[in-house]
Amino acid sequence: MHLDDPSYPGSVVLELGADIGALVIYTGADQLGREIEISPVGSSPGRRTHAAVRERRANGCIRYGALYPELPAGHYMIWQDATTAVGMIRVPGGAIAEFAWP
Repeated sequence: MHLDDPSYPGSVVLELGADIGALVIYTGADQLGREIEISPVGSSPGRRTHAAVRERRANGCIRYGALYPELPAGHYMIWQDATTAVGMIRVPGGAIAEFAWP
């Protein structure tokens, strides 16, 4: 497991558009450094992308989560492991979808 440095306000810039959105998965500190995979609903099993859970500091608060920028709008599966999905979410174009890790 690789731990990235914490991110601070202004350290992430998202480019959203009509057909492009983003996803944030909020987790607990226990998931720090974990790689969480997502995939478009209906895609082939090998078509997954991942992001590491990082510590994110803003407004005097510390939160933990994974960020998926520049996703094509659509529905995505969120994976616990190689075979177990923990949820599905719709990522709208021009906006940021949020998911709370179970």
